[in-house]
Amino acid sequence: MSYFDAASAAPLHPVARQALLAALDDGWADPSRLYREGRKARMLLDAAREAAAEAVGCRADELTFTPSGTRAVHTGLAGALAGRRRVGRHLIVSAVEHSSVLHSAEVFEAEGGQVTQVPVERTGAVEVASYASALRPDTALACLQSANHEVGTVQPVAAVAEACRAAGVPLLVDAAQSLGWGRVEGDWSLLTASAHKWGGPSGVGLLVVRKGVRFAAQGAVDERESGRAPGFENLPAIVAAAASLRAVRAEAEQEAVRLRELTARIRARVPESVPDVEVVGDAERRLPGIVTFSCLYVDGETLLHELDREGFSVSSGSSCTSSTLTPSHVLRAMGVLSEGNVRVSLPAGAAERDVERFLEVLPRVVAEVREKLGAPVPVAAVQEDVLVVDALGKRCPIPVIELAKVIGTVPVGGRVRVLSDDEAARLDIPAWCEMRGQEYEGEEKAEKGTAYLVRRVT
Repeated sequence: MSYFDAASAAPLHPVARQALLAALDDGWADPSRLYREGRKARMLLDAAREAAAEAVGCRADELTFTPSGTRAVHTGLAGALAGRRRVGRHLIVSAVEHSSVLHSAEVFEAEGGQVTQVPVERTGAVEVASYASALRPDTALACLQSANHEVGTVQPVAAVAEACRAAGVPLLVDAAQSLGWGRVEGDWSLLTASAHKWGGPSGVGLLVVRKGVRFAAQGAVDERESGRAPGFENLPAIVAAAASLRAVRAEAEQEAVRLRELTARIRARVPESVPDVEVVGDAERRLPGIVTFSCLYVDGETLLHELDREGFSVSSGSSCTSSTLTPSHVLRAMGVLSEGNVRVSLPAGAAERDVERFLEVLPRVVAEVREKLGAPVPVAAVQEDVLVVDALGKRCPIPVIELAKVIGTVPVGGRVRVLSDDEAARLDIPAWCEMRGQEYEGEEKAEKGTAYLVRRVT
């Protein structure tokens, strides 16, 4: 089995396994106690904190271990917003942040705060000027991920941090995807990360709060972890997380070169061997191991199942792979195709032969899925010189398939009106027009569902 979903969770690094087993024997006692076993546990905890702080580029007393990366985000946002409550109740996030950041923003907004969501370019990156223009005198906190978890695009953190610093606003950086590859550049104020993203055990997060940042921990606190992560520390997992972070950093430079070559190979060859494919994300400013593409006329869930049967574990941002039938918020914000979306995220040590086999298998799998979905015949009628396609009740990618079938039957300049009640159509029909050189004229409320109007250009 070829595991190509390291962006969700990286395989446990051998060093993490060794450190975990050793710490189970030596780090089981309470590190706050003064007897011998407690002192031994405290030494392990202090050493892990020093190692993690060195990797992050911060002071050891600025770093807190949390029960997860999500908990680090929630704690960091809530504490920073509370600490700067007198400044104002305004929060800035990018449109492509991890759901943990966006969920925290929703809670803040529900409690009376104001949230500005900065849009991104089609590559998935924010524009520095656009982000800077969102800063206000009452902005309490700004958030920006170091790199995107779905498409791999690296964000201009250093430039945004400079703009935030000039405005006197602290910047929280979600570094979950990038920390294993290197330090986050720029003069950021808070940082979060998660060990299972770099090959450490799950259940360990990092929260860094720079000295001088106003921070008021929310909820019940105790004396552990500076009052920011109450409860008994999972010391064996913490030790393993710090040890694996140091290990992957030592390997990062050489491994990054190798993985960049493999993902560049995927980015180049997939569009050559599979028709109607859009490779998404920035082609240059990106993490080493992530490549994402979307296939027209493909059911994302079926595609993932078929690739799993062929021995490949990949993930998807397609709406067809979610219970809500709603496309990924990242792909939606980028304005790119969501149907048939595949994210390949290679773990350290991924074999070249496995990548080559994936490239050999993919064209056949996509063709087979498309063949299965090609049977439906659209119900069409001409109304006022507009061809109407009724795709109501049909889920992705059927509305786009039916649009593609009939666009050639109208004259150049003619229009097709697609009726659909699938939320994915709101993203995928404009994306299809962008890919196929047709003009998307917008949407309008229909008696049932929504009507999407497309004008034939070519």
